[in-house]
Amino acid sequence: MKNKGIIFSYVAADWIAAASAWTSLYVLRKKFEAIKYGYDLGFHTDTNFFAALIFIPLGWICFYAMWGMYSDVLRRHRLREIGQILATSLIGNTVIFFLFLLDDELPNYNYYYTTFGFLLLVHLGLTLILRITITSRTVKKIQSRKWGFPTLIVGGNARALQLVDEITHLKKSPGFLFKGYLKINGADEQLSASLPLFGKYPSLPTIIEEHQIEEVILSVESGDHKELENILALLENYNVRINIIPDTFDILSGNVKMTSIFGVPLIRLNTLLMPSWQFSIKRILDIFLSAIALLVLSPLLLIISGLVKSTSRGTIFFFQERIGRNGIPFQIIKFRSMFTDAEKLGPQLSSTHDSRITKFGKFLRKTRFDELPQFWNVLAGDMALVGPRPERQFYIDQISKINPHYQKLHRIRPGITSWGQVKYGYAENVEEMVQRLRYDLLYLENMSLAMDIKILFYTVVIVLKGSGK
Repeated sequence: MKNKGIIFSYVAADWIAAASAWTSLYVLRKKFEAIKYGYDLGFHTDTNFFAALIFIPLGWICFYAMWGMYSDVLRRHRLREIGQILATSLIGNTVIFFLFLLDDELPNYNYYYTTFGFLLLVHLGLTLILRITITSRTVKKIQSRKWGFPTLIVGGNARALQLVDEITHLKKSPGFLFKGYLKINGADEQLSASLPLFGKYPSLPTIIEEHQIEEVILSVESGDHKELENILALLENYNVRINIIPDTFDILSGNVKMTSIFGVPLIRLNTLLMPSWQFSIKRILDIFLSAIALLVLSPLLLIISGLVKSTSRGTIFFFQERIGRNGIPFQIIKFRSMFTDAEKLGPQLSSTHDSRITKFGKFLRKTRFDELPQFWNVLAGDMALVGPRPERQFYIDQISKINPHYQKLHRIRPGITSWGQVKYGYAENVEEMVQRLRYDLLYLENMSLAMDIKILFYTVVIVLKGSGK
């Protein structure tokens, strides 16, 4: 509820700042017209002026949303606010100047510099004042412990006890609201006098859901690295911030970047895969390119539909439940490439010489044309153009037993194509699925728009060559 109220405050402030800056600029432009023509035309409004008061602020709000300026609003701070406002104001006002102001009739070219400078300074100043006011109010409520983030500690050793004691006695709270702790082993009970004990770490998922945990602090001993790996695997499907209390070796080795939260050193695990603006552009490109693909390829889709129907009995499309982002199931859609009831004996992976694949289905798989209907899954929001291939829960359970890090893939939308798909194509067994997983995990750690473009390029090459597997 607090998040929605703060987001509304930011949106309202940004609207007021943008509308006020544009109105001020409108008055200035009228004065410049009076200088050019030698008489005052007076201040008058028209439909263009009122349309601009709607669409200019709306454009700014969409631009801010792309930069992630309305996300995680309780954790925004003033330095970050200033940096983002400076960057967005410079970019946004430059675009507005070239789109709407460059054709103004002014006394001479120097007035263009004045126009741009005036718009930039007024918009920047108003936005800074209003946003910093809202952010400062939020920061003060967190520092005074009126607001905070439900926090769970995993590991009840001496370092955890010291951390809780330090944070509890800080004059300005960093925002941790301790709910309790979980043991890693039987000896981790030094926190029991300060916080409720919820049990052992395997119950992490249950505790996170019951207490709506937002922050997890790990206090792991040097010999508990195997437990640390298991804990991180349990946290993969949950949108929580992960912090680690460093030991002496971590500090002396200098292998980690330390952050100090009001004097309390913690290692913050970076769970941000890409900047917010890149995620926004990625989604916009997914929608745009998928819509274009369905439109341009519609004749080919009709031809394939007819051939699927005429070459074997059964439906044109094949629907199957797959697991998507945040572990949510969805129905993937493909052109049917197998005979009807191909899995009447249970889930089976296809192979190169699979007798269940129709003759035309082999062509579809070689060219990857069977995947074309998934552009609709992209439009529906279940998938992306590029991302790890979605699997069935039956096989996810088997893969996770071998490599529990598979759960990381559920942090993003699955894709029509992926780095693993380019390297391996269709996996014929669980071992190949585990091998393909390495490339999907590498993609996850190196996500970027440039990486997506490269994977799409190689996918097009495979389609044109008909070398898919």
